[in-house]
Amino acid sequence: MICRKEAIDYCLTFKNVYEDYPFNDKNWTVIRHCENKKIFAWIFEKDGYIWINVKCKTDWIDFWRETFNSVIPAYHMNKKHWNSIILDGTVPKDEICRMIGESYDLTKKGGVLGGKC
Repeated sequence: MICRKEAIDYCLTFKNVYEDYPFNDKNWTVIRHCENKKIFAWIFEKDGYIWINVKCKTDWIDFWRETFNSVIPAYHMNKKHWNSIILDGTVPKDEICRMIGESYDLTKKGGVLGGKC
């Protein structure tokens, strides 16, 4: 997984989610839950690569950072709970999918606010 479209398409395979552009900037794509509008994936281009910010379990966050050089504390996010995955081809697709899935699970809980779905 190295391109924006592939990342967005994968995120949209999860139940009850939608694509959004909250900053009126096509560089920043977010994938939200319909039920609570929480974001589980921030997808953007930086330094010539596509990046995905994902929420992580605190007991796993350092594991991901230590295992892959292209998983770092999240750009413009709370570094205690979020990581950035730089899609430079060094992180296996199954691990990227696992981190996205974990972010989906961690953010789907909470109040119901409605959504676009």
